Amino acid sequence: MIIEVADIRVRPGAGPEFGGVVERARTFVESSPGCLGVEVLGGIESPERFVLVIRWATLEDHTEGFRASPAFADWRAAIGGYFASDPLVEHFTVVAAPR
Repeated sequence: MIIEVADIRVRPGAGPEFGGVVERARTFVESSPGCLGVEVLGGIESPERFVLVIRWATLEDHTEGFRASPAFADWRAAIGGYFASDPLVEHFTVVAAPR
């Protein structure tokens, strides 16, 4: 399993609206082959900051499958207009998990 983490900064004041939009738009990601789950975290101290956590079966499910799909274009069309800057996206593997 690969975990995609995206640090997203939205325009000032757009946090509440973005939260609703990303909640609805997550279906574009969840329906993609290899997607094992989507979680969106909203900042308390920084209401314009969101962290997107997506679990993928393989790295290629994200980088080749989803990114090359029409679902990715729909996802970016839904949420991209809220970005204050390009999200920082990185991939991780689990090193230690809850017992």
